[in-house]
Amino acid sequence: MTNETDHGVAEAPVHDDDRQAWDQRYRERERVWTGHPNAPLIDEVEHIVTPGTALDVGCGEGADAVWLARAGWLVTAVDLSSTAVERARAHAQEAGVSHHVSFTDEDLATLVDSHGPWNLVTSMYTHPARGGRWLVETLAPAVAPGGMLLVVAHHPSDPHAQEHPELLAKTFTAEDVAGALDRSQWEVSATLRERTTREANGRERLWRDSVLVARRHD
Repeated sequence: MTNETDHGVAEAPVHDDDRQAWDQRYRERERVWTGHPNAPLIDEVEHIVTPGTALDVGCGEGADAVWLARAGWLVTAVDLSSTAVERARAHAQEAGVSHHVSFTDEDLATLVDSHGPWNLVTSMYTHPARGGRWLVETLAPAVAPGGMLLVVAHHPSDPHAQEHPELLAKTFTAEDVAGALDRSQWEVSATLRERTTREANGRERLWRDSVLVARRHD
């Protein structure tokens, strides 16, 4: 990937194999991601006038969490990999925003139950083994009244996902996962969005994203 933080989401302890696999992936490389925040996050969040509290799920090496903190949010950031969390913490320290971000590799469901809710909950390119609907069902209670849930994933038709069968099996459409939300309590937008990035060789690359934006009613 380019600037996407396609990280595994912290799940129940039964998924320790996933946790170990992600940690191994980080240990094998000095840097996995570009260090730039995800474009869909910026598109949806930069217009919010009054930042509040945010939960960054699948924070990876911390690019999104640092961007949010710089924008004035108080961020809780979680990832499966303890190695990723260590790097993210160092990134925040270098950026001078460590006092605005708390990093953890705690189990996601436990974290939501014990520390929520937040004004903003984001999940950027996490593709949990339990599926996108499980992800939305788990994150919905973490959103405070009037708050926003933003879930962005690779669409099943995304060229990058098509090139990686293991990832393709975990993709989902925004419409499918939106079904986990009660429309009497949420204002929901579920879309397929296309964008392009430029690779190091100058070639443009197409991405197709599933984008769920849901706002909880006050």
